[in-house]
Amino acid sequence: MGMKRRGTKLPGFGLTLGLSITYMSLLIFIPLSALILYAAQLSFKDFCELIFNERVLAAFKISFVSTFWAAAFNFFFGLIIAWVLARYSFFGKRIIDALIDLPFAIPTAVAGIALSYIFSPNGILGAFLQKFGVGIAYSKGGIVIALVFIGLPFVVRTAQPVIAELDRELEEAAASLGANFYQVFFKVIFPSIFPALLTGFALAFARGLGEYGSIIFISSNMPYESEIVPLLIVKKLLQFDYRGASAIGVTMLVCAFFLLLLINFLQVYAKRRRKN
Repeated sequence: MGMKRRGTKLPGFGLTLGLSITYMSLLIFIPLSALILYAAQLSFKDFCELIFNERVLAAFKISFVSTFWAAAFNFFFGLIIAWVLARYSFFGKRIIDALIDLPFAIPTAVAGIALSYIFSPNGILGAFLQKFGVGIAYSKGGIVIALVFIGLPFVVRTAQPVIAELDRELEEAAASLGANFYQVFFKVIFPSIFPALLTGFALAFARGLGEYGSIIFISSNMPYESEIVPLLIVKKLLQFDYRGASAIGVTMLVCAFFLLLLINFLQVYAKRRRKN
């Protein structure tokens, strides 16, 4: 008669769990709670007047729309880059693979200065684009370019290992049954890597919402035109409007939380649908 295997757990679970909760409380829960409590000092009427101000709404629209387009751009091209790095061997692959993580290593201000220099009207790419009447720097397009730069590694690094671990026998079986490349990709490959791509999209989106350093150099930072929410918060802090800054910060926090929650639900749905 076989013996049942008892469940095991790591030694010191209680201690490590306590340390984890304490660490997260000090770094995340307590600072965010303090922000929420500070904003709670405002009356509901004052809070609504601050948030539904025309300038604030314009900043929210610019931030969310620009971040969405940048994340969508990275969703598509990040998939292509991850596919090339995971499936092919070529000269210079290690260098390209290392360059993907470059936005993580350099300060965002440095990235903003470099991008503004390249895409300015006198820059290398900016002067070329000016011939076609396209201006990137000091516009909403500059915001999207900056967000694409800092968000690309999130999509590539989440999709690349999943693509590398795909079972190629399934692809060969589908091809042997008469499926062409596009059918194999959209029926076999894409459903398997879609949750990872969605995760990368969510991470790039969340990262882009809070980006500040790279954007202020390549954007004109004009109210109603290219002013993002983080910049508006900084301006209110410089004006000693702490309540206004906290109200905008809490609203941004709530929006980001519900968006990430929605993305997590979509991931779970995609995984369950793939299994079924």
